[in-house]
Amino acid sequence: MRNTLILLLFFLALGAFSCDKDQLRVPGEEEESAGEPPVPDTVRYLALGDSYTIGQSVSYADRWPVQLASQLRARFPDTTYYIEQPDIIARTGWTAGNLLQAIAAADTLQPPYGLVSLLIGVNNQFQNRPIDIYRSDFKALLEQAISFAGNDTSRVIVLSIPDYAFTPFGQNRPNPNLISMEIDNYNAINREITECYGVAYFDITPISRQGLAQPQLVASDGLHPSGAMYARWVEEVLGYVVGILE
Repeated sequence: MRNTLILLLFFLALGAFSCDKDQLRVPGEEEESAGEPPVPDTVRYLALGDSYTIGQSVSYADRWPVQLASQLRARFPDTTYYIEQPDIIARTGWTAGNLLQAIAAADTLQPPYGLVSLLIGVNNQFQNRPIDIYRSDFKALLEQAISFAGNDTSRVIVLSIPDYAFTPFGQNRPNPNLISMEIDNYNAINREITECYGVAYFDITPISRQGLAQPQLVASDGLHPSGAMYARWVEEVLGYVVGILE
């Protein structure tokens, strides 16, 4: 009887220490699995330009760089990317030379940026500046943009200059056709330089030329794009930007 009781106690003890493999726990393992979720990568966006980038005559939310950032947030969950509001260096009336000066004077820039956009030149045309000056200034600006993107050319996008001849303001100028011809000349230069550097170029000028046929694409000032037109620009670039982030 005594031997039987000893054997029974032995097997009970053995059963107490036997367990399924999935039940085993390494010290600290549970704490690690229950840790904080991974921190998403932050995408910082720098937009360089003039009135078309600052969004003259539209709300902050309707500016095309702000619309782009909003669309990217909708595409990527917070666990993947945190898309910051864009840093914008732009002002109505700026030429390419003015933008260069503003960049040189800026003390809040924090490169590298995950995305840099550049749209500049309409005021060079409007102010009848020598086109050769635009060529050299645009080249310098594109090199700056690439530098701000950590020398990753895939992270830089250039947009063509819109054609303001297709607005009520442009139609009241002495020669709207000449405006269009000169805008084409400026865009030929910025496109050539952009493609030479291997940077993505987006021709949004045809969209701007729908401003007379579709008045809703022009802002209330009769000159600048409306939020609706900026949304179409965003449609042009969104697929590319999503691709480089993925």
